[in-house]
Amino acid sequence: MKIGLLPLYVKLYDKVLPQMRERLEGFYGEIAEQFESQKIQVVRAPFCRLKAEFGQAVQEFETQNVDAVVTLHMAYSPSLESIDALAETALPIVVLDTTQTLEFTGEQNPDEISYCHGIHGVMDMCSMLTRRGKCYAIAAGHYLESDCIARVCGYVRAAKAARALQGMRVGMVGGAFEGMGDFAVSFEELAQRFGIQVLPQSREILQQCRSSVTEAQMEAELARDREQFDFDGNVDWEEYRQSVLACLTMRRCLEQEKLNAFSVNFTQVGEASGLDTMPFIECCKAMERGIGYAGEGDALTAALTGALMQGWQDTNFVEIFCPDWQNNLLFLSHMGEVNYRVAATKPQVCRAGVNYTPGPYPYMGYTRMKAGQGVYVNISRGQQDYKLTLAAAEMIEPQRDNFTASMRGWMKPQMRTARFLEGLSENGATHHSVFVYGAKTEELIYFGRLLGLETVELNG
Repeated sequence: MKIGLLPLYVKLYDKVLPQMRERLEGFYGEIAEQFESQKIQVVRAPFCRLKAEFGQAVQEFETQNVDAVVTLHMAYSPSLESIDALAETALPIVVLDTTQTLEFTGEQNPDEISYCHGIHGVMDMCSMLTRRGKCYAIAAGHYLESDCIARVCGYVRAAKAARALQGMRVGMVGGAFEGMGDFAVSFEELAQRFGIQVLPQSREILQQCRSSVTEAQMEAELARDREQFDFDGNVDWEEYRQSVLACLTMRRCLEQEKLNAFSVNFTQVGEASGLDTMPFIECCKAMERGIGYAGEGDALTAALTGALMQGWQDTNFVEIFCPDWQNNLLFLSHMGEVNYRVAATKPQVCRAGVNYTPGPYPYMGYTRMKAGQGVYVNISRGQQDYKLTLAAAEMIEPQRDNFTASMRGWMKPQMRTARFLEGLSENGATHHSVFVYGAKTEELIYFGRLLGLETVELNG
């Protein structure tokens, strides 16, 4: 991730208090290093005091294609000097509201006033951002004694994800599952609303991709699979080679068509589609590489998954399958797709117990989702526009696991299962969703605001 770190200052102090600069420039460098320690690339700027200086700094951030502008008030800065540059840029704004000094009691040196009063400059600027309709996020606190740096990083991840959704290229194989209506939206509307390009992959494209797969590539993939997976005793290796060929065909298609996300309708694979069998394992490997996915021709959720992966790599396409009313849990699963980055167990490759596809039997590399905190995210189409429904939740490790031949995970929302399910359906949530490990609801609320989405948090 990359930020433009914008230092806001006032020209008056250079005239009457020039001695302040040396210390404050050191503080600016210290803040930049704090972000760099979080593996954030920082584009630095000179202290900005006047309209022209703010304009030049923001223009440089745009040229450098940063994921967000992070503002840092070095002292009070009159908002009318900065507001045009900040309100008119397409870059997201995240406000870091902090000072170098931790305590400000009656025993403090009065000279510290000059170094610690930037917080009312933040209020001036944010008031004007609000008036101008510019979306922003803010994190306040001492940069060493609070989580404000981490919170800014979370908001930058959300900003990166929101920008990624706009311009997402989503491949579709086999169209949508017949009769599923909740995620059915027109490709034209996705393009107009979000800039998402949905690209149906023809039989001819997939056949060309399949014919380009070499025997050496097949053998190399088989060797990697033997290292990465456990195999049960019922593998038909000739049949498994067909599955590997379908997976490499799909991978070549993703690369050739420059796709950021994709969806495959398992009911349509086979000779007519250009994929001999359902490439379940490649769906998992693709998510592991940061490519979005959703099942059954759900382009909307596939794009959401791919976008959120740009901010949080441990993001997974999920579907609620079964409730545990007794223990307030929900069993998450899908036929054979999971992001292997979130695997708690070494995937076990099995032949599908039932073949729901028109092609040869597919193979799955089953695993369980790891434990961890995160956010359950759903995007749906309402009467007027799209809606984001969020809920903080935890993936847990079960004491026993009898589901080794299933993709599985057990999620515990921060409310009773019954109320959680009611809340989802009261808000029109679809049956396909995303679980984002390590995210917080406040970050995803900002993600929704950047996209102009109605955003609902289920919190009991």
